[in-house]
Amino acid sequence: MSRSPGRSKIPSCAAGDRIYAIGDIHGRYDLLRDLLRRIESHSKGLPAPAGLHVLLLGDVVDRGPDSAKVLRFLHDWSRNTEGQLMLLGNHEEVMLRVYAGEARLLTPWLRIGGRETLESFGLKIPRREEREDGSFTKLVGEVLPRELMDFVAGWPLTAQSGDYYFCHAGVKPGVALNRQDRKDLIWIRDEFLQSARDHGATVVHGHSISPEVDFQSNRIGLDTGAYKSGVLSALYLEGMEREVIATAGEARPEPRRSSSQSPSSSR
Repeated sequence: MSRSPGRSKIPSCAAGDRIYAIGDIHGRYDLLRDLLRRIESHSKGLPAPAGLHVLLLGDVVDRGPDSAKVLRFLHDWSRNTEGQLMLLGNHEEVMLRVYAGEARLLTPWLRIGGRETLESFGLKIPRREEREDGSFTKLVGEVLPRELMDFVAGWPLTAQSGDYYFCHAGVKPGVALNRQDRKDLIWIRDEFLQSARDHGATVVHGHSISPEVDFQSNRIGLDTGAYKSGVLSALYLEGMEREVIATAGEARPEPRRSSSQSPSSSR
């Protein structure tokens, strides 16, 4: 995918691109496979494109029950087929930093969904007082497969096609797209969401949950809270055409936590 010169009033992909951008999966392997089947059926009903791209907007891990299955599937899928692109999200970044040994991030990560990710890899989480000496952080680094962590570490932060710019969280208003800071691309929220200014392209992002795909004049938000709503959403883009494709929305109950596990307000 590359940027075409100039922008029209109606956003358009680069010539020949057919793109399916997918919002935050958060460990919902079941919804990912369901959505990919819907995407395959949708694409087969159209003339063959010059370039077919399935683009994931980050946060494929944490919160939901099957992060390990999601990562293994994406790893195998990317090796055996063409046209897939995964962008790095804030949850992947925190996972990678804990994997690299940043013990101070372990408890915050567990609170925002790392617990479910580690449990999906078969690791039992001890009480907080039992993981204070750093030995558990070392164990996390041993349990998370190096092959998968290297795979995730190679994911880019952005992609672009014509008048569409893809990233996980959003962009800093007033800063050129080619000068965006890594932290903003994967963490920004209110400053971006509340801005109505032209960013130089229509930004397609995840990270911030909305009840349905959020179409604004300068951005499109695709995080529909799949891990709890059961709705995993994708945006089909081709030329000036665009369409939402989503799973049916079978919600899962929130997991019950013991009193020693503090819920988090962070996303």
